[in-house]
Amino acid sequence: MRQLTPLDVQFLGLENARNHGHVAGLAVYDPSTAPGGMTLETVQAHVARRLGLVPPFRWRLVQVPLGLGLPYWVDDPDFDLEYHVREVALPAPGDDAQLAQQVARLHARPLDRAHPLWELYVISGLSGGRVALFTKVHHAAVDGMSGAEILTALLDLSPEGRDLEEAAPPVAGGLPSTLGMLRRGVLGVPRYPLRVLRVLPRTLAHLDGNPVARTIPGTGLVASAARTVMRTGSGDGGVLEMPSAKAERTVFNELLTPHRRVSFASLSLAEVKEVKNAFGVTVNDVVVTLCAAALREVLQAQGQLPERDLVAMVPLSVRTPEQAGTYGNRVSAMVVPVPTSLADPVARLERAHEVLDSAKQRHRAMPADVMVDTAALLPSAFVGRASRLATRLMTQLPLEPVFNIIISNVPGPPFPLWFDGARLLAHYPVSAINDLAGLNITVLSYLDSIDVGVVADRAQLPDAWPVVEAMQRGLADLLEAARERAAG
Repeated sequence: MRQLTPLDVQFLGLENARNHGHVAGLAVYDPSTAPGGMTLETVQAHVARRLGLVPPFRWRLVQVPLGLGLPYWVDDPDFDLEYHVREVALPAPGDDAQLAQQVARLHARPLDRAHPLWELYVISGLSGGRVALFTKVHHAAVDGMSGAEILTALLDLSPEGRDLEEAAPPVAGGLPSTLGMLRRGVLGVPRYPLRVLRVLPRTLAHLDGNPVARTIPGTGLVASAARTVMRTGSGDGGVLEMPSAKAERTVFNELLTPHRRVSFASLSLAEVKEVKNAFGVTVNDVVVTLCAAALREVLQAQGQLPERDLVAMVPLSVRTPEQAGTYGNRVSAMVVPVPTSLADPVARLERAHEVLDSAKQRHRAMPADVMVDTAALLPSAFVGRASRLATRLMTQLPLEPVFNIIISNVPGPPFPLWFDGARLLAHYPVSAINDLAGLNITVLSYLDSIDVGVVADRAQLPDAWPVVEAMQRGLADLLEAARERAAG
């Protein structure tokens, strides 16, 4: 048995009929390199051989009665691979628009908590004979880095694969009894005050002026209350400072519907690096600038572009090498303005570089565990409730949002990968949105490309394709400016 952390449980607590806690990836393959092709049966057989390398694929959620403790993962005694690996087919012509529409439908469905929290869909019928795998895993079980570990377990460095003699999955026992779980919860109750005493001083010392702890709903609320309690009678009525980047309310800060829109595209990594080198910035600076260009164009076309820059939440991994293979969540975040108010592409790039460099310096001064520690301040019975309450307050009261959108840049491998002999062509991230931010742009580098995945609420952004198309135009504009600078 493995107990979830308070931060893991936050991602469970956010879920309702409109908000879902899973993240996903859309991998597109060339099955012509696989000896047996790429069918539902071959994919199921490949995943079955790799189950011993992917423990979260067998984890089932078990609650502690009365909320007396955080839930546990246990190996599912009734694990059924055929339930998790499924097949859908696109009608002709099987183009990318149809694929995105199917992925949006699949992404909008919550995962069933009566089973291990993941699903894999084999999507056939794509143009050019391609096959796609769409994989959903709950954020309570994995973050970005541990999700990459799952990909590493499923993929190979050559079409021939590797020897997996030692990869036999564990044999699961029965589910724990309700009485046994209740006993665990009761025994864990006395540990809560000790946990608070351990994390409270170092957590509160780093919260002023930094919005990191507020990026997961509920954590900032509890930390603010704790600070108020600690200052009672001292004559100091201060609370947590708001972030320096003020976010205006936009269409992306409205309550979600249950429906999603998805789009994807691949950008040239060589062109991005050409821009990076010409202006002395980073790849991430260029990515954020392209996101700013797309957001500006899309919102301007709708007549909804605010005067102030939009504000993005940028997730960051704080997982150490020693924590590899532990799964769960080891994440922090930066909250930064995105230069959507600037019309000139070069000025946007320079502003993005300045803002991100400053944010990195501030973030280095923060303990890596600040978000994990802040989540630990919550009593077990209130972790999920605090998440839902904080989100409801932020979306239904006339308050300035903490951020408008989510932008994430995940480094990927610069070498080719194979799934049971099928060559991976592209891997588009399909991440999560919530009531605090109804648009997510995540990019993943692979080989000589940057693969972009856009997820939006269907009511907030009826068509997600203009976002990736505007990013492509934004890259062309920056590339032109870079070459003009190089030419002198």
